[in-house]
Amino acid sequence: MATPNIVDVATINGFTVAGQLTTSTADVIDVPAEYTYKINTIIIANWHGSVTREVNAWISTDNGSNYKEIASAVSIPSDATLILIDKSSSFYLDETDILRLEAGNNDALDYIISGEKLTD
Repeated sequence: MATPNIVDVATINGFTVAGQLTTSTADVIDVPAEYTYKINTIIIANWHGSVTREVNAWISTDNGSNYKEIASAVSIPSDATLILIDKSSSFYLDETDILRLEAGNNDALDYIISGEKLTD
């Protein structure tokens, strides 16, 4: 098990994951061994027509033992989209790192995450 050398990678593959958030925390990305993921965008959409919703996000860099917040109760107005992370604030997740999301309410929030999987 070794972290890929991002200067000399064997493959770089793009990825996109999408889903709907609930009030249960969801591990939306769990980086497998031998990979590094570059997270380029995290977009959260509130498709509810009249209610503001909140989103929370965490990362764990120690296989889920400890989490650090990257967003806490961020409000998203009705029929609006939040760009939580974009190319200017992209970051890497190492092998066994986890990205976790949670909604303040059980409906109306969708997420799209895109990035690159790197392996050597």
